[in-house]
Amino acid sequence: MNEVKVLAPATVSNVVCGFDCLGFALAEPCDEMTIRRSKEQVVRIINHDDYGLPTDPTKNVAGVALNALIAAAGLDHGFEVEITKNIKPGSGIGSSAASACGAVVAANRLLDDRFSKTELVEFAMAGETLASGSRHADNLAPCIYGGFTLVRSTEPLDIVSIDFPPLCATVIHPQIEIKTSEARSILPKEVPLKEAIRNWSNLGSLVAALAQGDYGLLARSMEDTIVEPVRKSLIPKFDEVKAASLAAGAFGGGISGSGPSVFMLSESESIAESVEAAMRYVYNPTGIPYNTYVSIIHSEGVRFV
Repeated sequence: MNEVKVLAPATVSNVVCGFDCLGFALAEPCDEMTIRRSKEQVVRIINHDDYGLPTDPTKNVAGVALNALIAAAGLDHGFEVEITKNIKPGSGIGSSAASACGAVVAANRLLDDRFSKTELVEFAMAGETLASGSRHADNLAPCIYGGFTLVRSTEPLDIVSIDFPPLCATVIHPQIEIKTSEARSILPKEVPLKEAIRNWSNLGSLVAALAQGDYGLLARSMEDTIVEPVRKSLIPKFDEVKAASLAAGAFGGGISGSGPSVFMLSESESIAESVEAAMRYVYNPTGIPYNTYVSIIHSEGVRFV
């Protein structure tokens, strides 16, 4: 085998009270990637989109992740990567994670699956560090493992897959730019113990609700009193979107990653579509361009086509 094609899915991270540790994979949108062996010990990147992302492998997340894999494997050859990005950079639904994860999962298949999923996340983290300036895996883990994942630790890397009941996500992506560095710079440097206890209690009950399929507990657990109150000011109509979504039947939701996307979880696709209509009703008068997505939570991460 000298060539493979993959779909690398969008992901939602933080999931309200799981800042920098909890995430889940969507079925769509997905980046489309083709990776093939090359005789030269270099990475060559070909972009099939208009986002203007660098083709220099030292400045592209897919290239950095692949170079980490090449170094670990001691390869005497490289890879050529063709990328069609359907996940807009800066959208808050794991665009850079999809590129990094798709690249290393595909390359690993060409190496007869030499590396474990955890090792692949490690390689992808090199790329994500380039993109965000910090070493975190809350988008990378679900992109590779699929479903819901909890990153218990990054030093050493420890990823927990979480059972979950049928769930559908509705995502609205306002076409505005929020830089991850800016979104991190406004976070509080210290958190009152009372609020910290409240957040980790919600995270614990959220994980339990997913594992038990308890939708009522899930709805009660989707509360964040630390990050969301600060970051929501960066997203126009955030409170209105959330209120309208809850009224339409969503369990709860919040900011996806560092924004600007907002996600809401529902029990069924029909409810998720009603939530989508509610989001559109709020955003249509604003004149702000936006995209919406309705997707199941997908149990598979990067998948082969």
